[in-house]
Amino acid sequence: MTAPLLILSALAGLCLVFALFYFLAARLNNYGIVDIVWSYAFAVLAIYYAVGGSGWPLRRGLIATLASLWSLRLGTHLYRRVMSHHPIEDGRYQQLRKNWAGNFPAMMFGFFQLQALSVVVLAAAFALACLNPAPALQPLEIAGALLWLVAFGGEALADAQLAAFKRDPANRGAVCTRGLWHYSRHPNYFFEWLIWVAYFVFALASPLGWIAVIGPLSILFLLLRVTGIPLTEEQAIRSKGAAYRRYQATTSAFIPWFPKKLP
Repeated sequence: MTAPLLILSALAGLCLVFALFYFLAARLNNYGIVDIVWSYAFAVLAIYYAVGGSGWPLRRGLIATLASLWSLRLGTHLYRRVMSHHPIEDGRYQQLRKNWAGNFPAMMFGFFQLQALSVVVLAAAFALACLNPAPALQPLEIAGALLWLVAFGGEALADAQLAAFKRDPANRGAVCTRGLWHYSRHPNYFFEWLIWVAYFVFALASPLGWIAVIGPLSILFLLLRVTGIPLTEEQAIRSKGAAYRRYQATTSAFIPWFPKKLP
């Protein structure tokens, strides 16, 4: 299958999938499920590229494995989180209901379709690797895989630490400052971004691999400026108030670092 046909067919398929899940979300009255669909979609796309790509089989298998492991872990983590609160919707989507009150159904449908497009754009690294015919792994690909292992472990650890904190009823309304959360307000987001850096490094060994920089750059922008840290912290301030503001004053927002001491 040619590269344009591979990518366009992937986009068409994902647009259909996200449209179907939009109607399911409307029926459930919980649009937070889009996060679950978005996460799992990368595994589906990586496997599709690996099967349909014309590159070296071992490389196709490796990038599909890395992408699928990350996608399935994140998707399952989000599934448990969203379903544990259902029918209560994530605060970010409650806020979008208010922001888009004048034309909410159409705006949210467009939002779901944008998620489909974002999966294809962000997964450029997967497509490039699966189309690379070179019959050996390059040093950049090995470095990318090693960086992925570090990032994958860090994100999983951050999620596990936060989940354990929330399970304790004594911590209701409190701010998690344990483990990695002592050094960053969003260590899960940091390691999530690092995973995309790893995919980019892996793709650099393939022709036109520089195109994959769209992944880490886009994720960084979304995390720092759009749906990541801004919306998460707005919700945290609404729910935790002054305690979270103190946390903001002492702890790095993104890159893990030693906390400041207040005077």
